[in-house]
Amino acid sequence: QLQAFGGGLVQTGGSLGLSCAVSGSRVDSSAIGWFRQAPGKGREGIAAISNWDGEQYYDDSVKGRFTISSANKKRMVYLQMNNLKPEDTAVYYCAADEYFNGAFYWGSFQSWGQGTQVTVSS
Repeated sequence: QLQAFGGGLVQTGGSLGLSCAVSGSRVDSSAIGWFRQAPGKGREGIAAISNWDGEQYYDDSVKGRFTISSANKKRMVYLQMNNLKPEDTAVYYCAADEYFNGAFYWGSFQSWGQGTQVTVSS
């Protein structure tokens, strides 16, 4: 089970941090990812981290601005978002690939938590 929280309203160029609480029996062998869904668009994967070795993966749209990290024995995963843009406005979700094999593939993330709204004003 995953639960995302920490969304809110921020101005363009501002920063915001999201948190994801992770539980379950396969946490140590999972990859945890952050996804977002903007109004009228499909859900897209933006960042992921391997609970094996901490390897990270970013979509080009957020590379250099967002940072994913984990703590508390991998039970918490964070997404630090800097230099936010209006196009980052979306509902953000965290999800788990509980059978992670070392290769990041957005389609493998199946354990979804409730999302949290991020709104970036221009």
